[in-house]
Amino acid sequence: MRQATSGTNIIRTSVMLSDWIILNTLLGIFINYIPSITPYYFTAATKISVLAANMAFGIAQYFFCTIIHFRQIQFDQVLHRVLKLSITQLILTFTFLQFLCPSESFLAFSIIFFCIYFFAIMCSRYVEKDVLKHYRALGRNTRRVLFVGCDPAILELYNYMISDPSIGYRVAGYFSNKELKGAPAGFKHLGTRHDLIERVRHYMDYTAKSGNAISNNNATKDTIILPNCDEMFVSLSHDYTDEIVTLMRFCDKNIIHFYYVPRLFGSYKLNLTPERVGEMDLFTNHIEPLQSMGNRFIKRSFDILLSLLAIAVITPFVPIISFMIHLQSAGPIFFFQERTGLNGANFNMMKFRSMHISSDADKKQATKNDPRKFSFGDFMRKTNIDEFPQFINVLLGDMSIVGPRPHMIYHTTTYSQLIDKYMVRHFCKPGITGWAQVTGCRGETKEVWQMEERIKRDIWYIENWTPWLDIRIIILTAKSIIIPDKHAY
Repeated sequence: MRQATSGTNIIRTSVMLSDWIILNTLLGIFINYIPSITPYYFTAATKISVLAANMAFGIAQYFFCTIIHFRQIQFDQVLHRVLKLSITQLILTFTFLQFLCPSESFLAFSIIFFCIYFFAIMCSRYVEKDVLKHYRALGRNTRRVLFVGCDPAILELYNYMISDPSIGYRVAGYFSNKELKGAPAGFKHLGTRHDLIERVRHYMDYTAKSGNAISNNNATKDTIILPNCDEMFVSLSHDYTDEIVTLMRFCDKNIIHFYYVPRLFGSYKLNLTPERVGEMDLFTNHIEPLQSMGNRFIKRSFDILLSLLAIAVITPFVPIISFMIHLQSAGPIFFFQERTGLNGANFNMMKFRSMHISSDADKKQATKNDPRKFSFGDFMRKTNIDEFPQFINVLLGDMSIVGPRPHMIYHTTTYSQLIDKYMVRHFCKPGITGWAQVTGCRGETKEVWQMEERIKRDIWYIENWTPWLDIRIIILTAKSIIIPDKHAY
């Protein structure tokens, strides 16, 4: 465990050193090669101005140093952290310089410099993350993991840990009274749960009496071989409370991180989150950040501002789009269809019409070579242009820019009977684009498992919403307009 902590400290220090090099390299470039936009004070008092920037760097790093060494980290979390780091650096540097030389304005330069600084830091994070991935793949900066129990949740967690070497986990195996069904050969069954509990209790009794800890190096036939791990994941029934408490006490005394893994009930997984109701702690199986009034206000404000901007940009092109639709297909410009929205309420979704008028529009999904599509309509669907009128739905409050895609009433009725958690996706407003769409779950759903994967990703979005996640999804959607998704039809 000390080795893992030491390795983490080295990673954090190395990344901070890289940030420091980037800062001072950029300062050197501006002072020496771009004097036209660099304030005169940097030339007249170079040492003091650079010192001020580095003092600001130290404070910003103290509060917002890198988090890429965390074993479960998402892109939006890294982006958010670097943004905070850069803004803090910007404000502090500007304040210091303005205090040192109040007669000169540093605002314009500070904004330009730190936009470039932010971009450079984000590029370095990509490189550092890739280096860290290879570093951990070589067996460095890893944490040894031990599982207890035979619930399928254990196997799911194991598969996640070994799927990405950059996470840096090394699984020792699992203790259980029976072998885990479907466990791969590499997932070792180390013994029964009773055997582990007896070893741990023997250890606890021995250390309580003698005051000396037992290690695997000094163990004898009269003592025990202890589980060698940094983290322990336990998935047992609450009927085994005494055993769970024993393992927690053992972990606390040996500086091992203990985790309780919620059990799976068939295909239903309990994602329990504590909530306070009066004097009682209750648990809910769905995390919904958008239940917060503040978060809903942020998301709604963002929706309104971006929708107004999008409508202003799109409106001049509506006559051209209208002409192309009329040229290739008789009928209205816009297509209205009843879809399922927030809390299961229905609304009329608006699109540019991309298909010939047909009687099965409310039941049949678009297919790759769908004869109902006309050529310009096919182009609109691949580049998402047909979705633009939905910004009006967003202004009306029926939709959000980002959220689970609204489905036809027929599909809601059908899939709600086939998929247990299907209706959970309606806990938030549907979106023009969504997490499922930008992560590959787009196009026709020929099999139920394809829709199940979409639902899983929709629920993940609802439970993990942040403004930064919305921004990431919008960026990925914009990319798909330039490079159309092969599943978009």
